[in-house]
Amino acid sequence: MRSKNEWDTLRKVIVGVADYATVPEVDLSVRTINYADRKDLSTIPVGPYPQQVIDEANEDLEIFVNFLLGEGVEVLRPDRTPTDYYNFCPRDVIFTHNDLTVATPMPLKCRKDAWIPLINQLYHPIIVPCKHQNQLYNENCVGNKDTLALTEITPAFDAANILRANDDILYLVSNSGNIAGANLLQEMLRDRAKVHLLQGVYSYMHIDTTIAFLREGLMLLNPERIKSVNVLPEPFRNWDVIWCPEPVDIGYFPGYNHASEWVNMNLFSVNPNLVVLEEHQESTRKELEKHDIECAMLPMRHGRTLSGIFHCVTLDLERE
Repeated sequence: MRSKNEWDTLRKVIVGVADYATVPEVDLSVRTINYADRKDLSTIPVGPYPQQVIDEANEDLEIFVNFLLGEGVEVLRPDRTPTDYYNFCPRDVIFTHNDLTVATPMPLKCRKDAWIPLINQLYHPIIVPCKHQNQLYNENCVGNKDTLALTEITPAFDAANILRANDDILYLVSNSGNIAGANLLQEMLRDRAKVHLLQGVYSYMHIDTTIAFLREGLMLLNPERIKSVNVLPEPFRNWDVIWCPEPVDIGYFPGYNHASEWVNMNLFSVNPNLVVLEEHQESTRKELEKHDIECAMLPMRHGRTLSGIFHCVTLDLERE
């Protein structure tokens, strides 16, 4: 059965690769979406990541893949081809829900063809290009985290702005997803699921360092961003909550800080009682175990460097 939530027993998944990972040139889209919090861009490295980062990231991905294979999961990989960004985070690129597969209108210009390395693994995706006109990007966001990077002139969103809970879809409005994108997604889903907006909690950028759905009615929340369950859309306010402990900072490769320490809550569910969690997050493991959730503690040394851990580097295609 094709995936329609974040927790059912995993049967088939795409896991990313780090080959050819590159920091993109700073065009208007990259400036406003990735670096709105930085006034000085002179220290941002542009071009291929250091080979040590690529090699060690691939080593950690292989450990993860071997673990999934041991759990009886079919694992697919993107083509290892040159890219203007990377194929490390397939989660960003494709939205799936039951029989709907969408190559999303990603707002970063450098990712407009990011679905191509995945295409042979997918079920005839609907390809929705983003119209990357300059009016999509709000330069007033620079230095102001309360001003979002995207206007509403055209739909734009990364699939990583979204979490699925069967008939309810949670969509984060942020620098990487506008309301027009949510409206487009609702049109495509029709009556198969309802899209609910989460607004005003976090702008930089995706939802999966803020909320993790663990099973029906249970979620992990980032207390730094979610101050009360009342900020959530109504269908999620009565769920049981695990407040994520302060994460253990795994650091980043010098000069390549591309994610906050909260990326370490970016876990991936293998089934309702088993998740994959970054190996240093012992406090989070203890909280999850109180709810009978076992944690496979695996390495992801460059999660902050490459801006993604286990939920980011996966695209679950089939869950039982």
